[in-house]
Amino acid sequence: MRVLIALTYYRPHVSGLTVYAQRLAHGLARRGHAVTVLTSRFSPRLPARERDADGVEIVRVPVSLAVSKGVIMPLFPLYAFALARRHDALSVHLPQFEASLLAAVGRLLGRRVVLTYHCDLRMPPGSFNRTVESSLAPLNEVAARLAHRIVVTTEDYAEHSRFLSRHRAKHRVVPTLIDMPQPDRATIERMARCWRSQGHPRIAFAARFAAEKGVEYLLQALPLVARELPDVQVAFTGAYKYTVGEEAYLERLRPLLTAQAERLTFLDLLDPVELAAFFAGSDVLAVTSLNSTESFGMVQVEAMLCGTPVVASDLPGVREAVRRTGMGLTVPTRDPAALAQGLIRVIRERRSFVRPRQEIASAFDLPSALARYEELLGGTEARG
Repeated sequence: MRVLIALTYYRPHVSGLTVYAQRLAHGLARRGHAVTVLTSRFSPRLPARERDADGVEIVRVPVSLAVSKGVIMPLFPLYAFALARRHDALSVHLPQFEASLLAAVGRLLGRRVVLTYHCDLRMPPGSFNRTVESSLAPLNEVAARLAHRIVVTTEDYAEHSRFLSRHRAKHRVVPTLIDMPQPDRATIERMARCWRSQGHPRIAFAARFAAEKGVEYLLQALPLVARELPDVQVAFTGAYKYTVGEEAYLERLRPLLTAQAERLTFLDLLDPVELAAFFAGSDVLAVTSLNSTESFGMVQVEAMLCGTPVVASDLPGVREAVRRTGMGLTVPTRDPAALAQGLIRVIRERRSFVRPRQEIASAFDLPSALARYEELLGGTEARG
């Protein structure tokens, strides 16, 4: 099967969506399918075309203008039509302004169209960004109506989404794509030396510094945690240095970051082996997302596979990993006191929250999820 995967940003841009799409592309390629990724050339330093180590072809459309978190690509329709003709199925990942165009092109050419709805789009404050969000709604509606199927990560998120609730008949749940290596002792010890202090309670945070991630609530909770655990430390990994469209948010965070500087460690982006060791060397992972721009949070399961429990926001979809595994706690959003109490409890009672790796892996099995995608893209799913 020849599969075209389309999304606005792809690696080396780092987000949960790009990691998911890369795992899908590589997973399908390893299962014998011809895979092309259609995306933006968001940096002129990136090649217009390349083929990665797994044989995935990456085609990047020239960008004329970057607007907040989006890009304008006048040539995108030409690229979409030319590539769709060469493929049997389109895997279109939302949020994406071009989703309706891709779905229309796919239908026009008689190709299978499967949307993956990752999350709602919430842009930074401002009248222009609100206009952009409003304009995306009807485009998403067109894409959903034209698509054969819509992949969702959990029923919990789908049931609480105003958009998805209008297209229930097309929903198909595919567990999130998790691929996390077993932590090794040598790398755990090396990563442990990166923390500001050794031998103290460690809170991990693995996400972009974006407004919807709620970093400020973790920073506000930290002094409350320190009253009970005076030596507590937090380490951040992810795209904290620069996140598209989030410059103003980072400036708002700076006073809190400065006030807690002695408790904070900042790590660069980590490769999978390093990330596994980072999680394994932490006592708890904090997931402080605020709204429906987070539909699951793959880092939760990644941390759990490394033996690290989670304290996560009680949001549709986000709470599902803790609910399914029992490996952590959920707490109300935007509540530093509740977050602090959850972190303290998990750190103190860590052993009672840890589950065997195999138990977590069986609940989020990558081969099974890829097989489900094959059925959906090939139109071979069983009835009922």
